[in-house]
Amino acid sequence: MATAEHPPPGRLRAWMLEGLADMGKGHGSQGSAAGSEAPPEHRGQRWYRVMCLTGVDYFSTLGYQPGIAALAAGLLSPVATVVLVVVTLAGALPVYRRVAEESPHGEGSIAMLERLLSFWKGKLFVLTLLGFAATDFLITITLSAADASTHLVENPHLTAALHDRQMVITLVLVALLGAVFLKGFLEAVGVAVALVAAYLALNAVVVAVGLWHVLTEGHVVTDWSSALTAEHGNVFAMIGVSLLVFPKLALGLSGFETGVAVMPHVQGDPDDTAENPAGRIRDTKKLLTTAALIMSVFLIATSFITTVLIPEKEFEPGGKANGRALAYLSHEYLGNAFGTVYDASTIAILWFAGASAMAGLLNLMPRYLPRYGMAPHWARAVRPMVIVFTLIAFLVTWIFDADVDAQGGAYATGVLVLMSSAAIAVTIAARRAGQRGWTAGFAVVSAVLLYVTVVNVIERPDGVKIGACFIAGIILVSLLSRLARAFELRVTGVTLDDMAARFIRDMASRKIRFIANEPDQRDKAEYRDKIEQIRQDNDIPGEDFVFVEVTVVDPSEFEAGLTVRGEILHNRYRVLTLESSSISNALAALLLHTRDATGCIPHIYFEWTEGNPFANFLRFFLFGQGEVAPVTREVLREAEPDRTRRPRVHTG
Repeated sequence: MATAEHPPPGRLRAWMLEGLADMGKGHGSQGSAAGSEAPPEHRGQRWYRVMCLTGVDYFSTLGYQPGIAALAAGLLSPVATVVLVVVTLAGALPVYRRVAEESPHGEGSIAMLERLLSFWKGKLFVLTLLGFAATDFLITITLSAADASTHLVENPHLTAALHDRQMVITLVLVALLGAVFLKGFLEAVGVAVALVAAYLALNAVVVAVGLWHVLTEGHVVTDWSSALTAEHGNVFAMIGVSLLVFPKLALGLSGFETGVAVMPHVQGDPDDTAENPAGRIRDTKKLLTTAALIMSVFLIATSFITTVLIPEKEFEPGGKANGRALAYLSHEYLGNAFGTVYDASTIAILWFAGASAMAGLLNLMPRYLPRYGMAPHWARAVRPMVIVFTLIAFLVTWIFDADVDAQGGAYATGVLVLMSSAAIAVTIAARRAGQRGWTAGFAVVSAVLLYVTVVNVIERPDGVKIGACFIAGIILVSLLSRLARAFELRVTGVTLDDMAARFIRDMASRKIRFIANEPDQRDKAEYRDKIEQIRQDNDIPGEDFVFVEVTVVDPSEFEAGLTVRGEILHNRYRVLTLESSSISNALAALLLHTRDATGCIPHIYFEWTEGNPFANFLRFFLFGQGEVAPVTREVLREAEPDRTRRPRVHTG
């Protein structure tokens, strides 16, 4: 079939578009075919290595989570953190283990919810969720880089030299992250493994030393428990207050969405197939469970030692432990030399925390937008998308002036919306599977996450505003892209059944003439009158025609394969029937396929569409029908530049 695409010339362009062909395969309506697999060079990573890639985001929250908990809950910080861990292990973890089962190709809960809605409703819903995903992932990149630069600037040895350089440092860190992904995915995984191993080891040392000081200075626990009892009275009051402040600790739940987004990079078993990647699902569950357990232990331990060992005033803005509680302890109890090593490790993992977000973006966006026709073909290639996301991260950093607190609301909103959607998706999946117990459990988790989301939105409405900007941007750019690509061929392949192939072979010995017909009653009079009208309008004799009828199934889909079926109606009229998202593009694809199969130039006959041309074009753009004749000709013109080889379009 003719196509407007040509091999990209030039070494630079070839390098930029490397992997485009692999990523473009299988972009069918469900997005879970073979094309949903990672490119070959991205396969074969063991689950614990991929865990480190998602862990740079998840584990890096230890850099600021204890300080956030102390500010939000005060003396209740350890109790509130236990509530967070319970929600993590009893809520978020089961939800995302189920997401891994239901959507094993990395589409996440978005794909699960996409199946519930069809046509444009489903596409707009998915674009909205993609907007929140972009908010989550991009703010992860910029916030983590900004927090890393904060740790760098506030190190006692560097404060004087790097004062007022936070913006520049943040931009440099974002650029370095983009450079790693331009180099290659395997390099990103290798860096993540080294950073996570070093960071967790250093945190284990800090926790062990902190617990030793707690044990040897027994009065700190007594002082803390006495103050806690005096302030809150009893255990039930403590739990109640912890539930109220829980939304402020929600950043400790980050990391699950990227855990399923990078599923295609988990190795799995040799006998895994695209339809049943059982090994990948099993190992992704290991990834999610192991990460959650490690993080839960560290969250409880760090919230406890920071609460009892650090003076409350140091957590306040301007205090030495603000946003860096564990770094404060490392300097305080292990000396500035170890503290500087810990700072370096924290800076490195916070900088690279954006790697899991970048991996999630590179896995998620190309899976949806090109399939919807809402991004150019090159959006399926990794390197151009890395450049795009890096430039957007520059813009976000500049807008927020590299301020960590200013981005916190948007980050939490993105995380919580995606987690809530995941909980709702698995609740629906469990209900459809007839699993009453799981349905009830997931419904409770959904209610908790929705409560946390609503409270977070009320307290920090800036997050929704920023998310709305991302959503509006994605929808606007997507619609403009689809408009610009409206006249592409949009058919990935044409398959003819035996009867359809026989019709075309028979006509190949004469002139191939098709009549485009909008099926109505499909009775004998309809076909007889149509032939008579075409003969009169075009002044041609005979009845040697084949009717072509296209039924529009889902006009919101952009491209798919085309199956052509032949039938003889009323023992006289030959009819080809097609199902497609667009009449004009399907007809153009059939004509080009017929030309290539027979070596003859086919002719097709239309009648003009009545009505306003602009209104008819909108009908074509939104519903796949409208200005059929001129649009078919335009699609053919774009697909076949050579006029002598272009199928002929006749309109009367």
